Amino acid sequence: MMMNMVTALNSALAIEMENDDSIAILGEDVGAVGGVFRVTEGLQERFGTDRVIDTPLSESLIAGMATGMAMAGMRPIAEMQFMGFSYPALNIIISHIARMRNRSRGSYTVPLVIRMPYGAGIKALEHHSESTESIYAQIPGLKVVIPSSPREAKGLLISSIRDPDPVIFLEPARNYRLFSEEVEEDAFTISLGESKMVQEGDDITIVGWGAMMPIIQEATHSVEEIGISCEVIDLRTISPMDSEAVIKSVIKTGRVIIVQEAPMTCGVASELIARISNKAFLSLEAPPERVTAPDITVPLPKGEKYYYINMEKIRDSIEKVISF
Repeated sequence: MMMNMVTALNSALAIEMENDDSIAILGEDVGAVGGVFRVTEGLQERFGTDRVIDTPLSESLIAGMATGMAMAGMRPIAEMQFMGFSYPALNIIISHIARMRNRSRGSYTVPLVIRMPYGAGIKALEHHSESTESIYAQIPGLKVVIPSSPREAKGLLISSIRDPDPVIFLEPARNYRLFSEEVEEDAFTISLGESKMVQEGDDITIVGWGAMMPIIQEATHSVEEIGISCEVIDLRTISPMDSEAVIKSVIKTGRVIIVQEAPMTCGVASELIARISNKAFLSLEAPPERVTAPDITVPLPKGEKYYYINMEKIRDSIEKVISF
C-alpha cells in the first residue's frame, strides 16, 4: 500500500495499540486534533480517551506521566509537538527515564517511546526547527532512532514500541509528506542499531540519516553522471550507532562524507569521524568531510534557504574529497 511518513506512522501506532492493550498515547493535541502533523489522527476515536490522552501544555508533565505509566507496566508513547519544545522535559528524561533500570538494578524498566518531529526545511517558527539529536545520543540508557522514509518509519517505530528500554524517536518534519512509497499494511519490524545500505559504490562513502537522505540521494545521482560511484548508508539509529558498517564501507572506498542537518560542533558526524579515524585511518585516501549546518540558531523562514543543507553543498563536498 502506498503511504507517506504520516500515514505509515499512524498505521504503526494503530497496529500496536490493537495488539497490546498496555499501549497508550499521550501528548498535546494528540487526541481530538490528531496531532499537529495529524500522525495520531483517528486514534482517539478508535481507541478512546483513556488510551489516547490529550495533556496540558507541559512537556515535563508528559515525560513524568509517561515514566510512571511505564514503571507501572504500561507502554506509553509520548509526543512532544516539536523537538524544540522537549527541553523542559530533559530533567525527567536524563535523571529518571534513562537511569531507572540502572538505578533500580533492573527492578524497574521504562519501556516508553518519546516521539517528536525534528529539523528545519518546512519554514517553521523559532523552536520548531531544532536538530539536536546529539544531546539525546549522549545520554546513557536511551536509544535514539531517526527514520528517513515511510517504510523505515513504520518498521522502526514498531521496533521502538516493542523495545524494553526508552527510545527517543525523531521524525523528520521535512519528510512527513515529501514522498510516498510502498509499505506493508501488516506489522513488521526493522532492527534498532542496524544501518541500511541504500546503494553500493566504489569511490566514496556518504553517510546520513533522517531528512538528509533524500538530499544525499539527489546529490549522489548528480555526481554519478560524471562518473563518481557513491556508496550510501542510512544510519537509522544514532544510539546505538552502527559505526562498524560505516567503517567497513570506508575501508572499501577510502573516502567518506558525513551529512548531518544539525550544527557542526559536537555532532554525530564528529563521533563517526573519530571512530573511522580510529579503525580505518590507514585506508583513508582523503580527510573525512562533514556537511553540516553552521553553529547558529536556525533562522526564521526568510533565511532558512541559506542555512539548510542542499544538493549543491553535498555535491561540492563529494568533488572536493574525490579530488584531494
